[in-house]
Formats: sequence, C-alpha cells, structure tokens
Amino acid sequence: MNIITLERVSKSYGDKTLFDQLSLTINEGDRIGLIGVNGTGKSTLLKLLAGLEQPDAGKLIHANRFRVEYLPQEPEFDAGSTVLEHVFAGDSPLMVALRDYEEALLALERDPANDKLQQRLFAAQQQVEALGAWEASATAKTVLGKLGITDTDQPVGQLSGGQRKRVAMARALLQPADLLILDEPTNHIDNETAAWLEQYLAKWKRALLIVTHDRYFLDRVTNRIVELDRGKLYSYDGNYAVFLEQKADRLEREASEESKRQNLLRRELAWLRRGAKARTTKQKARVERAEELLDRTTVKSTETIDMAIGGSRLGKKVLELEHVSHSLGGRKLIDDFSCIVQPADRIGIIGPNGSGKSTLLHLLAGRLVPDEGSIAVGSTVKIAYYTQENAEMDEKQRVIDYIKDAAELVTTTDGERVTAAQMLERFLFPPSLQWSPIGRLSGGEKRRLYLLRTLMGEPNVLLLDEPTNDLDIQTLTVLEHYLEQFPGAVLTVSHDRYFLDRTADKLLVFEGCGRLRRFEGSYSDYLEQTQPEPHEQDAAAPKSAGAKTAQPAHVAEGRSDSVPAVPKKLSFKDQKEWETIELYIAELEEKQAAVRERLNGAGSDYELLQRLAAEEKDVADELDRAMTRWAELSELVERIEQARKN
Repeated sequence: MNIITLERVSKSYGDKTLFDQLSLTINEGDRIGLIGVNGTGKSTLLKLLAGLEQPDAGKLIHANRFRVEYLPQEPEFDAGSTVLEHVFAGDSPLMVALRDYEEALLALERDPANDKLQQRLFAAQQQVEALGAWEASATAKTVLGKLGITDTDQPVGQLSGGQRKRVAMARALLQPADLLILDEPTNHIDNETAAWLEQYLAKWKRALLIVTHDRYFLDRVTNRIVELDRGKLYSYDGNYAVFLEQKADRLEREASEESKRQNLLRRELAWLRRGAKARTTKQKARVERAEELLDRTTVKSTETIDMAIGGSRLGKKVLELEHVSHSLGGRKLIDDFSCIVQPADRIGIIGPNGSGKSTLLHLLAGRLVPDEGSIAVGSTVKIAYYTQENAEMDEKQRVIDYIKDAAELVTTTDGERVTAAQMLERFLFPPSLQWSPIGRLSGGEKRRLYLLRTLMGEPNVLLLDEPTNDLDIQTLTVLEHYLEQFPGAVLTVSHDRYFLDRTADKLLVFEGCGRLRRFEGSYSDYLEQTQPEPHEQDAAAPKSAGAKTAQPAHVAEGRSDSVPAVPKKLSFKDQKEWETIELYIAELEEKQAAVRERLNGAGSDYELLQRLAAEEKDVADELDRAMTRWAELSELVERIEQARKN
C-alpha cells in the first residue's frame, strides 16, 4: 500500500538546482537505502519527506493521519529537557503512558518509602497494562541500554555530541511512526552498537528510509535502493548487492544509447556538409532531425573522484611504541603498550566509544605526549592526520585558498604535476564552487574537502579517525582503492565494518582497562573468532498480566549462572532477567502488602489466617530470592560498565 508520494518535485538553493521534476513513491514495508554523491540533495530530500521543508514546485501526498519520525545528522534539542522527556516525547497514548511510568519509577527510586509515589507507580503500571504496552516498555529499555543511555534523568544539555545523537536515535526508534527516516545513523556509534542497530532494523515492520555509508548495513537492512544522481532518482528493487548489478546494467545501456546517438549525429552532420544541393525543402525534416540530435541533453556518466596523489619516500623505520601508557581524567586509556608499525602496514583500530582510540592517534601524531614510555618516529616519516572534527576549517575562507594553504602543486602517482585548482576539480569541486566560502558547502562536501587537504601534503603515513563519517559511498569506494595503492602505512579508527575489511589486514583492539590486543586478520576474521555464536534476539517483554507476573527463570530456580570475571556484556538470559526483575520485585512487594492487609483483616477465622500466613511466607521467601538475584545482576552490570569506562 502506498503511504507517501512525491509528485514532480523541484528544489533549488540559490542558483543550484538539486532536483527537477522528481517523483518517488514509498510503500508499506519498504526499507529503502538512499544513496548519492554528497551535495546532490539527499538530506534535503529527507527533509521534504519529513515535512520540514517545502518544494519549490510539485507536491507531497500522504494520508491524513500519516506520521513520520526523522533522525537528522545534527539533531536539535530543548536543552532544558531530560533524556526521558526527549525520548518519550509526544501526545500519543503509548508515549504518555510510558513517560508517566518511567517518571514514576525514577521518582520512587529516589524516595522508596513514599506512599504517594508508590500509588503513582501503581497507577502508571495499570495504565501501561491497559494499553498492553509492556512489550513497548521492554523494547524501550532494550533500545536505551543498547545505545548506552543509562541516566534518563540527566538534562540533555549536559550530554556530549555523541551522547545526544544516541538519545535522538532512541527517540526515533521508539516513537510510533508510519515512516522512519534515518540520516547517517551509524555515525558516532561503535562497531558493536552498529551491529545491534543493523539487527534491530532488519526486523523493522514499517516503512524505513535510510542514508548510510555502511555498505554491509545497506546490504542487510534494505529491500530497495534509491539513487539520487544528477537531480534524478533511479529505483532498484533489492539490497545493495543487487543495486550494484542493476546500476552496472543501466550505465551500460546509457553508454550504448549515447554511442548510437553519436553515430547517428555524425551521419546527419556529414549529410549537411555535402552542400546546398542537398538542402532542399524535401530534406527539411532531416535538417530538423540533425538539429534535434545536437540539442538533445546527453546522459553523462557519473562523475568520479580522482585521488591519484603520490606519497613521499618512506624508510624502514616508521613508528615504534615502547611501554606507552596514557591516562585522561584519572582514567587509564593505554597501559604499557608496545608496538612497531611497518612501512606497508594496514592497521584497523577498534573498541567501544571512549576506550582511547582517538587518544592513540593523537599520541602517534604528536598532539599528545605519553605519560610513560616513548614513541620513536622515523626520519623519513611524513604523517597526515584526518581527524573527526576538521576543526581548523574557517567557514569564511574560500575553498581554493584552504587547499592552497596545504600545497599549490602536487605530484600524482603517474608523475604528473597538478595544481590545487585541478585537484579540486578531480574531487568534484567545479571552478564556480572553488571561489565560494567553505560555509556554503554541505557537511559531506566539507569532509571531502578536508580529505583532499589531508592528502595534498603527499604523506607516507596516514592516520584516519572515522574517515567514513559523512563521506558518500562513491568517495569511500575511491578512497579504499587509493589506500590499496598507497605506498606507506595506514592506521584507521572506524566503526564501518565494510571499510575495515577493505583497508585493514590487522587490528589493534581496545579491550578495556588500558589493554590493547593485536590481532592478525581482517575485522570479519576477528568477529568470527570472538563471536562464534549468532546473536540472539533481544529480550522481549511479557505480553499479558499473567506473563508479566511470571517468575524470571533464574529466580524461580533459585540459582545464578556463573559469569566471566569481566564479561563484555550480559548473556541473553541475564539481560532478559535484568530488564524485568525490578518490575517483578515491585509486584512481589505489592503482593506481600496485600496479603498482610488481608491477614490484619482476617479476624478469628483460623483457617483463613493459616492459609494467608503460609502464602505470606511463600511470597517473602520468593522476594528474598529475587532481591538476592537482583543484587547479583546489579553487581555484574556495574562491573561491565566499569570495564567499558576503563
């Protein structure tokens, strides 16, 4: 069923036309990947579909009660709101019930003996029960936990940029919507979280439109690819692998049609050149045909970036780290680490967010000095460091001047001397754009410009910190090819699994508490060795009141599973129990209070008193077991969180 349609939509910014007479239909169950070169208007198209911008011409059609949820690359927040208020925002009955329940739970945690708060929580539980929303509640806890959102009472204004992005993602995933739009959702999340998000969206039942550079993600999540190319949309049924095959066929057909047009044009022009005799009134149609062939808009092949920039000579000694240790804010990120980087090394650096990956690159680039140990740099080493922030960009500086500040001439891999202006054209910055201020560029264009600036120094050692963020797939494909031919060493921090597989044949793995492990092999090899079993489905909430009050498995059996000293995460069964055990304890406490109240009112009815006393003892015993199990799980979660922070 069709849920939203764009009809003959046009949109321009200044003198730049993003698309003209563009049409698109999205159906229920569509999981669409939108791809295209940066600057072609992908984010603008998303905003049109989300209703945040209006087209210059054409129209958008959808049902009256249609609801869209949009996650932009740079989410906006009410700085005064809490995480909980932002995630569960909205006036739908489901969001209101979940928000009231979570707020009541937080309030009772701060004041457990408050009778009014207990009554408030009970009323909120009843409302969630009436809506059948326990599954939604458990899903919310799973999403928040997987995204590392633990303090829902914290003001959004106190969060870092990465934390705010994850809060915005949690809101987008939890809000009821007919169409979910995600613009680069894998930016600023670690590899493990990206893998979880991939699995979560692969089971998404409603319509999904996503922009991402992660090709594994596209291949596993989407069932349709839409390409925005030179202001036109091309739709392909299937995932990213199918798209590559079908696009190759399309380009081949276009090339064949253009070849036929050129041949016909040559014949018509040759006839026209035969002279005035041939140009009789009888041949007027043929003249018009030739003019039409001349005027016809041709389909040009997709523009391609050229990164054929050479590198400086590199000697045998590159980088040598000896017993390096470094701490930040009292937390040890790197502890007694030694490593030798060889001239042709391709090293991927992975680990959870905040584990110290960027700090390691800062140390290698000389921007930080280790607390202990030493880093020796070879005499011929010329380092280029591509950071996440590109903070040195002056928005008012002209594009051409920004590149000339690095170099006015470079030598390509085939020995050709190329100017800064020529290199900008090879990176898809036409002369008209080269004299514009950097502030006029899109986010993706700025990253592409920053990449060119990084390479203009003709380095022989590349340090890349999340190079896939905000770069389009075409640029990444060319970058991957460039790195294959690069004559020096490359060290890359990335959460993009496809990019890591293409560009790294060994890994440095941050394991927590400052420990780094070297792994020989690709990222996929690493996953096969460290995660031999397939991921199990995330915990699901009880579906009814009866199921809701059922005992968690471990509590009922009166046992606890043994766990590693510092596990990376909870097991599936422990995670499921952890998400429900507090609710189960609250229910047992309510049941115990109810039994005691009945005991007090039983009077002299001996049989009733005996039965209620036995029931009260059973509930008390069960409550003791549940509290013991809660303490075990709480300690385990705390150890896991501590290991992640370290």
